[in-house]
Amino acid sequence: MEIISNTLDFQIAVPMALTIGKFDGVHLGHQRLLQEILEKKREGLSACVFTFDPPPSVLFAGADGKVLNTLEEKREIFQRMGIDLLIEFPLNRETAAIPPRIFVREVLVNQLQVRFLAAGEDVSFGAEGRGNAELLQEMSAFCGFETKIIEKVRLENQVISSSLVREELEAGHMSCVSRLLGTPYTVLGKVEHGKQLGRRLGMPTVNLHPAPDKLLPPCGVYFSKVRLLEKGGLEKPHYAVSNVGYKPTVTAERSLGVESYLYDFDEEIYGQEIEVSLCEFRRPERRFADVAALAAQVEEDIQAGMRWKEGQE
Repeated sequence: MEIISNTLDFQIAVPMALTIGKFDGVHLGHQRLLQEILEKKREGLSACVFTFDPPPSVLFAGADGKVLNTLEEKREIFQRMGIDLLIEFPLNRETAAIPPRIFVREVLVNQLQVRFLAAGEDVSFGAEGRGNAELLQEMSAFCGFETKIIEKVRLENQVISSSLVREELEAGHMSCVSRLLGTPYTVLGKVEHGKQLGRRLGMPTVNLHPAPDKLLPPCGVYFSKVRLLEKGGLEKPHYAVSNVGYKPTVTAERSLGVESYLYDFDEEIYGQEIEVSLCEFRRPERRFADVAALAAQVEEDIQAGMRWKEGQE
């Protein structure tokens, strides 16, 4: 997959099937759009995702910048799906002020050779967000591309949106989050050296520190699956128990991390990239009286995770 980022200076020579949006979470609604452009690959078009960096909410609404998917995570998802080109369009006061008609004509048509465009019914772009689905349909007639507007995808009569995913995630409703995304909520990162406490207790763990802009569920223990991401493909997932939080019993540092105990796994994987899927909430994080009490609770968590694992197989 080719990635064009941090530049307005690009010129694509091959015709594109393109979808445009923020794609935070890449939930089932987003996946519906992506399926449209992937189907066009069979007709000889290249599949292109056009998104914005930073998200418009950060630039205009003063949002905290927390995202369901970091740029790296979105890249991984799009790569797996078979996207050919990802445009991470630099969003600033100047680029956000481009009139919508000029944006369509100069960027989408002239620079990207769009021939098919899929967008949600609430799509917005260009100066003051005046570009919308109606404008795309109007301009497609004389700019030489086809536009398909996709209605909102619903789950149990609720419209699926990034905002809804956020609400359910922050409440710790991981099963609901999984249904909205079509897959468990994941955290991507490189394995780092920890304090080796788990190893000394006979429960070795792998540790990663999520990107600062990654939105996480409530601190606590989760039943999870961990994949090692390697060149040439994905390993099968390993069942695990993961702690999201600050480990208050063993450190006063306020460093948020994800620490996972993998069943039947004892390889050295420091520096390797892994993906932790948080499948089900087990219990909130809390401070224990001492390390012995913590170890006893962790053993209970591991045994509970084993029972959960058996129910998944």
